[in-house]
Amino acid sequence: MLRGLRASWRVLRLLVHALHGLLVVLLRFPRMAPEQQQARVQAWALGLLHCAGITLRVHGEPARHGPVLLVANHLSWLDIPVMHAARYCRFISKSDVQGWPIVGTLATAAGTLYIERASRRDALRMVGSMRDALHAGEVLAVFPEGTTGDGRTLLPFHANLIEAAVAAGAPVQPVGLRFVDRRTGATSHAPSYIGDETLVGSVWRTLMAPPLVAVVHFGALQQAGGRDRRAWSQDLHAAVDALRRS
Repeated sequence: MLRGLRASWRVLRLLVHALHGLLVVLLRFPRMAPEQQQARVQAWALGLLHCAGITLRVHGEPARHGPVLLVANHLSWLDIPVMHAARYCRFISKSDVQGWPIVGTLATAAGTLYIERASRRDALRMVGSMRDALHAGEVLAVFPEGTTGDGRTLLPFHANLIEAAVAAGAPVQPVGLRFVDRRTGATSHAPSYIGDETLVGSVWRTLMAPPLVAVVHFGALQQAGGRDRRAWSQDLHAAVDALRRS
């Protein structure tokens, strides 16, 4: 019963936090400089984790400035706010997110670039948009698995979006994500979101869980060094796999 009450309280806090973020985006973002918007996004993401009973632990050094492409494993609906809380970045996301109530508005305000995954032409367009953003010195982030995994194994990487870093001559920084029980330090799969599971069910299980720690481990920056996107993708897969286990 106490766990249910705690989870219900967290739900209420998350709803209030999301609505406050929406108001900030609608009323204040138009008057903010890009640097102020980015700082606000990072602060909002930290606040969301706090509302969910999750603390952040960062290992390694995130890139101080762009251009850089962050490449991370994908576990949960929480991965994007966790990454934002650790280091502001612009995500590449599926296009239907743009139409989600509240979430779509917040994601767009955070600088998300949208891709129609089923369209090869749109994938080529996205690679071009990413290349241009990297040339402009921005920090981008992708989940090359293409979907959330179970956290036990790392799914194969899709190399397509790595092409943008190759074309722009930009470095890539591998990032490992995991969640652990704050008390025991054991890996927690409570925030996972896989298969036929509903988002609501995943969110509720996460909020019912004991206090968690989101661990973000930044690896060393890598340059292509003559590798094509497929070879580089395989090496990045190995790096991310090592980081998420450490």
